[in-house]
Amino acid sequence: MYRPVRTALAALALCCGPFVVAPVQAQSPAQAWPSKPIKLIVPFPAGGPTDLVARAAGDILRASFGQPVIIENRPGGNGTIGLEVLGKSAPDGYTLGLTLITLAIAPHVGPVPFDSFKDFSPITNLVVMTPLVVANPSLPANNLKELVDYARANPGKLAYGTPGVATVPHLGAEILQGAAGIKLIHVPYKGATQQIQDLIAGATLLDFQSSLVVALPMIKAGRIKPLAVLTAKRSPLLPDVPTAAESGFPQVVVAPWFGIGGPAGLSPDIVRRINEALVKGMQSKEVVERFANIGASVQTNNSAEEFAAYIRSEYVRWGEVIKKAGIKAE
Repeated sequence: MYRPVRTALAALALCCGPFVVAPVQAQSPAQAWPSKPIKLIVPFPAGGPTDLVARAAGDILRASFGQPVIIENRPGGNGTIGLEVLGKSAPDGYTLGLTLITLAIAPHVGPVPFDSFKDFSPITNLVVMTPLVVANPSLPANNLKELVDYARANPGKLAYGTPGVATVPHLGAEILQGAAGIKLIHVPYKGATQQIQDLIAGATLLDFQSSLVVALPMIKAGRIKPLAVLTAKRSPLLPDVPTAAESGFPQVVVAPWFGIGGPAGLSPDIVRRINEALVKGMQSKEVVERFANIGASVQTNNSAEEFAAYIRSEYVRWGEVIKKAGIKAE
């Protein structure tokens, strides 16, 4: 009774062949990234220049990839604690962090809980700050040449403040002393604000600042005076203040830099995508002006390899400066 039906079905099978369901191609973790919020570690307290850099980067990543970016401040050890946390994070693209000049300096000063080259995936630099030399109005020097003349006439008597041992301002001061053949007394602080307060009060007469953020309002108010900026070019915010090079000290060109990286082993595809997003976003007029207003300049890298090469060159340079000056952790 059912033989015709069975025969028809068999014929259909022979004509059409077996019915096979094609497997669904699963996305790799890199292809699916990002599917949840991204954490961005900042190795310093909230509110400072590093925080401004991180929040600008966070805004760009949020707009580019459609996921929330959570800023997590992990201060301590002049940036080394936050870098340790970043280096030990899972390389899944959901933990990024500021990778800064500390990577090139700290290992030469004392033991650090990370390897600057093995523990991180560089992505791109973002901005460079404008360090400068400022003085109490009572100091009889209005530029670096006059400062050097005064220091030579008063050897070992002029004290200067910095944000701490082996910070960029401290290293800039060491380069200046070596180039000019002078000896100054280092007074390390725990931050730029206390430095400026003591400078205004006359507890110190000279100060090396890492950026214009704290110093600029005091300069405009006439409470301190600028002697030089330590960048290669003059700052648009202080167009009348010469560079150290213009004052006869071309060796004294220093600049704190702040970039973005992830832990080692981060997918090259994710690194590339983040690099492209940040390079494009940081060039927007709004972002460039935002940093220009605090005396910083946007300087990105077109590839992760370019940023990695820059970090290595900085590591070599600062290692030589620190060794020559005999700087050790306190």
